[in-house]
Amino acid sequence: MAILTIKGYEFNARVIKDSFTRRSQKFYNNIINTLHSIGVTEDDLFMELEPAAMKKFPAKATWYLDGYRLHYSYNAGNNYAENLFVVSKIIEFEVKQILMEERTVEQFIFDFSESDEVEEERKEARKFLGVDEDCLDLALITKKYKDLAKIAHPDMSTGDTEQFKLLNRAHKILKRELL
Repeated sequence: MAILTIKGYEFNARVIKDSFTRRSQKFYNNIINTLHSIGVTEDDLFMELEPAAMKKFPAKATWYLDGYRLHYSYNAGNNYAENLFVVSKIIEFEVKQILMEERTVEQFIFDFSESDEVEEERKEARKFLGVDEDCLDLALITKKYKDLAKIAHPDMSTGDTEQFKLLNRAHKILKRELL
C-alpha cells in the first residue's frame, strides 16, 4: 500500500474500487464530526457530495470558524472518493493537534483560511497563467508557471519584478487549491 505525505502527515493511501458513494458519505460524515469537535456546526460547513464518486473530481470542504472562511481541497487521487478520503484525513490530523493542544486554533485558521473571493482569484490566476478556466492539472499549471517565470524573473533581461510577483501569487493560489 502506498504512503501519502501531505502537509507533513504520512498515512496509507486508500485505493477505492467499489462502493464509492457509500465510502464518500462515510468520509463526509467524518469531516462533519471532526470539525464539530472544535465547534464548527453543520450550518457552517459547505460541502457537496459528488454523485459520480467513482470519477476523478476534486474533493473540497469549506467551513467557517471564528468568522474566517476556511477551505481544503485535494485532487491527486484516482477518483472523488479517494480525494475526499484525503480531505477527511488532513482535517482529522489538524483537528487532533488542536484537541491535544499541540496546535492553536489561530494556527489552524491561518493554514486553512481563504478569502470569500477565492473562486474569482482562481479564475484570474488560470487566465494569467494561460490555462483553461477549469484546468485541474497541476503539472500543466506548474509547466506554464515555469515557462513564464523564465521570462519574468527579475534576473533575466526581460524580467519584470511586478509581473514575477503576480506570477508567483497566481501559481500559489492554484497550487494551494490542487494540493
